[in-house]
Amino acid sequence: MVNKNKIALITGINGQDGSYLAELLLDKGYEVWGILKRNSVAENQTSRIPDDVFDKLNLVYGDLTDLSSIISVIQKSNPTEIYNLAAQSHVRISFDQPIYTSNVTGIGVLNLLEAIRLTNPKIKMYQASSSEMFGNNIDEDGYQRESTPLNPVSPYGCAKVYGYNICRNYRNSYGMFISNGILFNHESPRRGINFVTNKVAKEAVKIKLGLSNELKLGNLDASRDWGHAKDYVEAMWLILQHDKPDDFVCSTGISHSVRDLVEYVFSSLSLDWEDYVQVDGKYLRPEELEHLRGDCSKIKNDLGWSQTYTFESMMDEMVEYWLEYYEK
Repeated sequence: MVNKNKIALITGINGQDGSYLAELLLDKGYEVWGILKRNSVAENQTSRIPDDVFDKLNLVYGDLTDLSSIISVIQKSNPTEIYNLAAQSHVRISFDQPIYTSNVTGIGVLNLLEAIRLTNPKIKMYQASSSEMFGNNIDEDGYQRESTPLNPVSPYGCAKVYGYNICRNYRNSYGMFISNGILFNHESPRRGINFVTNKVAKEAVKIKLGLSNELKLGNLDASRDWGHAKDYVEAMWLILQHDKPDDFVCSTGISHSVRDLVEYVFSSLSLDWEDYVQVDGKYLRPEELEHLRGDCSKIKNDLGWSQTYTFESMMDEMVEYWLEYYEK
């Protein structure tokens, strides 16, 4: 049953996180609205959203770079909670498209905040911040946490820092309920195939099935704290149910290198990764972020959040998805 006192508006609803969050909120009785950016390839807009979920959603067109369209959507949907998940979210691509990335991922947040302030400042807003904001800053114990200084090393990271800080500014200046979730890398079968986890899973399966014979990657020594998107959208919801707005790191606390990732996936398919993987310079970043590992103590202690997936079970799920996909 839909609870009319719980109306959620999700930007980026057609992405990995947005699709899982929509499912979660529907299960919790929310009326769910989602913003789609109009483009000429409409049939690809909602491919990540299952049919049974799609039929329950209220989807409208809007654009974070257009303040008037965001105001219009908020007035139409009348949400109690807004989850801002829309962004140009690929770090390597942000070097190729820095202005577009900054406009959507940075200034787009300001547009959304202004739209809320002008229409209904009582709306709660979740901002999808990123571990990329930390850059190569690491605390002495090897972790990054809410207090770790921000030092981004990509246009994407810089845009996310602006979004993070302008949210804190509006929270403090106008007394608005604006919270940041500083999410470390989170993956699933719905992850874009230009992201390394799903790229490795897909290409390893293709090699196993004789559909490919090589995999080209960038820096194999970069390490990331990878969790599952399903667990992380639960964290997003918990953050907005807290009794006060705040900022929370969401992570697993365990990091793996890209080399570890490749070795695990290929081994699960009885393949020797060294026979197939090549380093290609075009996948290297102009400035590399070497190590990410988050301390999620605050969100666990304050909100009771915990993850249900391990790195291994997450990657197994992604490999299984591609095996089923190609064996249909």
